[in-house]
Amino acid sequence: MNKADLIEKIAKDVRISKTTAGKTLDSLVDGVTKSLKKGERVALVGFGTFSVSKRKARVGRNPQTGETIQIKARRVARFRPGKELAASIK
Repeated sequence: MNKADLIEKIAKDVRISKTTAGKTLDSLVDGVTKSLKKGERVALVGFGTFSVSKRKARVGRNPQTGETIQIKARRVARFRPGKELAASIK
């Protein structure tokens, strides 16, 4: 399922226009993104939790040349599924 499919499903399920469903989905994604940028957690009960974690700097290897490269430390988004989501896909 891609974004357009999800918008279509939301519009159909809630009986709203695709434009409104698209704006709603964009608002959700924007809200989650802004919270993660601030370092906050976003918990959607039953679905899962979005959080930010830090990756340490490390040494990597270029697979084409075998050359050793330095990979900088950075913050990454994480998602941990909730119990209901995890149980529903077993």
